[in-house]
Amino acid sequence: MTKRTQDTLAELEDVAQRAAELAKHRGADDAEVLVRDGAELTAKVRLGEPEQLHEAGSRALGLRVFVDKRASVTYTSDLRPEPLEAFVGEAVELASLSEPDEFNTLPARDELATQVPDLDLYDPSVAEISAEDALERAKLGERAALDFDPRVTNSDGGTFSRITGAMALATTAGFCRGYPGTFAGLTVEPICDDEDGKKRNGHWWTASRFVSQLDPATSVGEEAARRTVAQLGARKAETAEVPVVFDPEAGRSIVGTVFGVANGGAFYRKSSYLVDREGTPVASPLVTIEDDPLIVRGPGSRPFDGEGLPTRKNRLVGAGVLETVLCDTYSARKLGRKSTGSASRGVGGSPGPGASNLIMRPGERSREDVLAGVGSGLYVTSMMGFGFNPVTGDFSRGASGFWIENGELTYPVTEVTISANFDDLLKRIDAVASDLDMRSSTACPTFRVSHMTVAGT
Repeated sequence: MTKRTQDTLAELEDVAQRAAELAKHRGADDAEVLVRDGAELTAKVRLGEPEQLHEAGSRALGLRVFVDKRASVTYTSDLRPEPLEAFVGEAVELASLSEPDEFNTLPARDELATQVPDLDLYDPSVAEISAEDALERAKLGERAALDFDPRVTNSDGGTFSRITGAMALATTAGFCRGYPGTFAGLTVEPICDDEDGKKRNGHWWTASRFVSQLDPATSVGEEAARRTVAQLGARKAETAEVPVVFDPEAGRSIVGTVFGVANGGAFYRKSSYLVDREGTPVASPLVTIEDDPLIVRGPGSRPFDGEGLPTRKNRLVGAGVLETVLCDTYSARKLGRKSTGSASRGVGGSPGPGASNLIMRPGERSREDVLAGVGSGLYVTSMMGFGFNPVTGDFSRGASGFWIENGELTYPVTEVTISANFDDLLKRIDAVASDLDMRSSTACPTFRVSHMTVAGT
């Protein structure tokens, strides 16, 4: 961590603690303050020419105060002493006008984190990437895509982004800590012209907290072009009930949907088909899904949660059995249990259950072996739309990918719909590959569902 970053972090912690003390002085029973400071740069090129260059910095403070079991949540970007004092006073007054809720209190003091592990989330070299460097990386990626194949005739561009930031959290229960973080990424989006005049667009990307862990821009562009060219000649498949294989890019949407029905908010609102099913099978024995916020350099890692509680690995599904659901303090209290250290919040909102690094654990089979077990079926590379009912589990999404014949990918498929009850989908997973992709905070390997309805022609 650079000296400048250390100074920024100390300043944010001081502002957060001062705002919490001001709230207490103005009559709040308790208060919680989140302060964020960040800078971002986005550089986009299209057909070799700069199309967008955006650089901005921001600093904001979110305040949650409690008065007689009543709460208010407000935020401001003016952190000067006098405006901040007026802001805090207004927040306390606003809380006194809200409806009381017996669960509106901070976590107990003995629940708060006392140790903050160093998860290596900050790379000083990210901040050193200039606008010129970002544009050059985007150009290299796009040029590699355009040069890869003559059938790549156009481009939606190459975009390089970097983010640096820091946050601090302080509460009147005695917690005051913060940490910095960085992130950088490149996306390339080529376009091909198909024989029927349709445009086929695809993309590929790389992202990491550390610049040194990014894939080379040229390899990102080439992979983006390869995936786009592979879609030429795409057509609908015939309607049938067949095995469906999800690649990691598409499959992580399935994993994210599991969190959507396995969290405390969905449980206390009874808006999940998994309510009352903890300790019972909800997926294939091949499925284990964990939320691990303590992965060093992980894209979703954090040393403490949005309420100052220590983070920990939580297993949502273990060998197919629903073991736990992720809870913040409020949802946990509504359910008569303890927080799982999974509170997530932004500057302008209240905490709620949130995932960090949500991972479906890999199996031992190769991707090729998983495909080899399919006589005829669909390999899904992308999904669109959102047809999911969390209460009933009914699931239906638009999809594209490739038709599988005798374990081999054959022609590209587009404009089909895949559907099943989500409970059945998870229980029908009969093969999990070893190719876990950890570029994003929700991650999974290739996996196969024994049968789903594919609706096409």
